[in-house]
Amino acid sequence: MSSTSEMPMVMAGGRLAMLTAHLVPSTEPNDHAPVLEPQSLSAAISPPGNLKGTLTIVDERTGKRYQVEVSEEGTVKATDLKKISTGKNDKGLKLYDPGYLNTAPVRSTICYIDGDEGILRYRGYPIEELAEKSTFMETAYLIMYGNLPSESQLADWEFAISQHSAVPQGVLDIIQSMPHDAHPMGVLVSAISALSVFHPDANPALRGLDVYNSKQVRDKQIARIIGKITTIAAAAYLRMAGRPPVLPSNHLSYTENFLYMLDSFANRSYKPNPRLTRVLDIIFILHAEHEMNCSTSTVRHLASSGVDVYTAIAGGVGALYGPLHGGANEAVLKMLSEIGSVENIPEFIEGVKARKRKLSGFGHRVYKNYDPRAKVIRRLAEEVFSIVGRDPLIEVAVALEKVALSDEFFIKRRLYPNVDFYSGLIYRAMGFPPEYFTVLFAIPRMAGYLAHWRESLDDPDTKIMRPQQVYTGEWLRHYTPIHQRPVSSNADKLGQVAVSNASRRRLAGSGV
Repeated sequence: MSSTSEMPMVMAGGRLAMLTAHLVPSTEPNDHAPVLEPQSLSAAISPPGNLKGTLTIVDERTGKRYQVEVSEEGTVKATDLKKISTGKNDKGLKLYDPGYLNTAPVRSTICYIDGDEGILRYRGYPIEELAEKSTFMETAYLIMYGNLPSESQLADWEFAISQHSAVPQGVLDIIQSMPHDAHPMGVLVSAISALSVFHPDANPALRGLDVYNSKQVRDKQIARIIGKITTIAAAAYLRMAGRPPVLPSNHLSYTENFLYMLDSFANRSYKPNPRLTRVLDIIFILHAEHEMNCSTSTVRHLASSGVDVYTAIAGGVGALYGPLHGGANEAVLKMLSEIGSVENIPEFIEGVKARKRKLSGFGHRVYKNYDPRAKVIRRLAEEVFSIVGRDPLIEVAVALEKVALSDEFFIKRRLYPNVDFYSGLIYRAMGFPPEYFTVLFAIPRMAGYLAHWRESLDDPDTKIMRPQQVYTGEWLRHYTPIHQRPVSSNADKLGQVAVSNASRRRLAGSGV
């Protein structure tokens, strides 16, 4: 075997050794101090009240006046603007909103975010309170069904999830057949999509569009996906390490079972460190739901077509795969590694101000204040380091945060640390390779995806999503026969497609 072919095995072995060393079974009693102490909640603001009324618009192009209804929530229907027109050939006013910066395609009761005040609430519960007192399974039930479960409801919920944690052998075979260097998020997308083939009973294309009218069918798919996602994610990780999948255990908690599948080597008596289990459980709570972000809106977009839930969820995970969305914490880790030491921070900050360097982990599309999740996760970092050892990059992270929060350049731009700033350090300290970070994001986000899928099924306003566009192309052209077409040097055309090395090798050979 060549040194090149041995490299993946060496890397996998190194990752395995690190994770095994960090996640040894704890010898401490379970009644240790809580991971998170009580902390102050995010700003307590009052709801805006009834904003219902009318909006009068004067079209200065025509001199006409229009009245548009404003809802109690302070929204106007975009279709009401279509009546604002200059004449016969004008199809009416459209909202041009790249990236949907101020467009609300749905009404939802699941999650509330106020980015200016740094507020994140699941069904009205502050994220800080849930992180301190709840568990991921309890929070997932809250997100899904609207209220915290009773003791019996939680027991039934956890039992249903555990009973659906086994993954079809065909899906495990698909995971094992992936190329050795396949990104685990690509593996995750493929495996979730494949579940739709193995569960045709939940496919509207086969069973009719009314199949999800049944609460029993819906709840079964929810239990299936939340139950199987950890098994699939663990199998994807073990494939990276050259190890076979491990069957889930029905005697462990949700997060505990996930770590068990990663680290037990199928030893049924193995039990993960309870403090690290609790840390990961809190991280799962923090990542469970985040309103209409890119991947969640993808799930609702796909679901609006009537597609099966597995394909919709796979599409959401595909969107999460993007480095601008779920992969941001890996970028933070690379940035901190490049800075290297506290002494190099001033030079790095000047590079950021000169737009020569990128400051990862600061700022957010929604939050213009300190991300409430970042406050929690920073404290979790200290807990993890107390167990597995202190990551030297944490000193760089803390010093960088302190400098940025006291610098007028960043204060003026309201750039505060987000949840990705510290999560990558935690994942690395726990022995996870950077390419696996986004998988750890995807596991808990199943709760949010499925809650939005479920909500969309009951929303009477749900329609197949079909955004408008602003056409800026050629207005009218007529077909020209190929021998009469002029060659334009300015026209877009197919570029040079590189020939692979394998093709060069084949072409260099003899066909004799």
